Amino acid sequence: MTLKRLILSVIALAVIVFGLIVTGIWGPSGHNPAPEQQVQTTQTPPGMSRGEYVAKMSDCTACHTTEKDKPFAGGLGMPLPIGTLYSTNITPDKETGIGNYSLDDFKRVLREGVRKDGGHLYPAMPYTEYTKLSDNDIAAMYDYFMNSVQPVKQANRPNDIPALLSMRWPLAIWNWMFHEQGAYQTQQDKGAEWNRGAYLVQGSTHCGTCHTPRGVAMQTTANDETETGFLSGADLAGWHAFNISNDNANGLGDWSNDEIVQYLKTGSVAGKAQAAGPMAEAVENSFRFLTDDDLNAIAVYLRSVPAVSEGSTSRYAQGEAVAQDLQLRGLPIETTREEMPGEYLYMANCSTCHDADGSGSPDGYYPSVYHNSVVGSEKSGNLIQVVLHGVKRDTNDGEVFMPAFGQHLSDDQIATLVNFLTDTYGQGNAQVEPQDVAELRATAE
Repeated sequence: MTLKRLILSVIALAVIVFGLIVTGIWGPSGHNPAPEQQVQTTQTPPGMSRGEYVAKMSDCTACHTTEKDKPFAGGLGMPLPIGTLYSTNITPDKETGIGNYSLDDFKRVLREGVRKDGGHLYPAMPYTEYTKLSDNDIAAMYDYFMNSVQPVKQANRPNDIPALLSMRWPLAIWNWMFHEQGAYQTQQDKGAEWNRGAYLVQGSTHCGTCHTPRGVAMQTTANDETETGFLSGADLAGWHAFNISNDNANGLGDWSNDEIVQYLKTGSVAGKAQAAGPMAEAVENSFRFLTDDDLNAIAVYLRSVPAVSEGSTSRYAQGEAVAQDLQLRGLPIETTREEMPGEYLYMANCSTCHDADGSGSPDGYYPSVYHNSVVGSEKSGNLIQVVLHGVKRDTNDGEVFMPAFGQHLSDDQIATLVNFLTDTYGQGNAQVEPQDVAELRATAE
């Protein structure tokens, strides 16, 4: 068979499969889901409707809000291997938003990833997780968007994806292969709190979207605690979402339920982890608004996810206080710049907040750089990102802020600083090169 005939045969087969899927003759098991079993619900916070609470749980803000005075108007660029995808306007504007969507249209988007016009969504929109939302929660969220969100007339920005790769019909085949459609089914052998946590983690809070590895077709390789690798960590958009399985060394195995709740609510657990990047956004836009009952349910479920080991060396327990000011005392500044560049960069840029010995501020607002999951990890990308872009997250107690140093430190200087931090306060296995910094710097431009 010639190459031309092979290509034509593949295209013909794809068209046939697509036709069978559209007509319903052949499709994923999720097209005929089992009758929904309602999962336990919780009380919403005072002053918040059920629909707004579900939207907070689902973190719609993170992708669909780029300007705070235009919530849910879309326009956020999301880099994908095939190009840049821009989020859409989901305000109730009838011309540019979802104002003409019926409840069934809205449900189809969340359950199937299919728009009102029949076009398929890219799975960058986590409908593969939102499909597990209950009918009641979907209806409540629909009511919130249609009646409480202000309409914003803002045209959707075209995706920056090559024409050949922008065709949507192959996504029907992707769904057939990878998308199991249908609301969460209560596990009868588990308690109500565990089921609530599973419903949140697998569904609305879509933790697996970032924390579960993806396959060659960008599908998550596991969907729940019964499948190997679920929540074992993954790289996404220049960040590493850490292992949050029940592994003692690198997951949540040595975390208490209270520490998990504290981290989700504030983004900070002293001596363990500080939220930055996408996780800081999740804390700011979503988790801090959840009730304590829901956060505890999430903790209970996460502690039940089978451990996926990354080795016996804990990223939380690395390093100890090392006083850098004592290393430099009495030396000419020119000497420290040339012969001790890591110590010099640390004292010049980090010590004011994190102290000369790396212990942070007494009140914990500025965390220690040792016993810190980002510094203690063998994966240095997140530490590079934090130095480049800083940290900013709003919590219920105020703003947490670390300035970005990427504006005045070169790629070479940041590589030197990161290597110094990991050598001194972490595992000492980082070998960051200036090119590594340049590549991550470019992802935000």
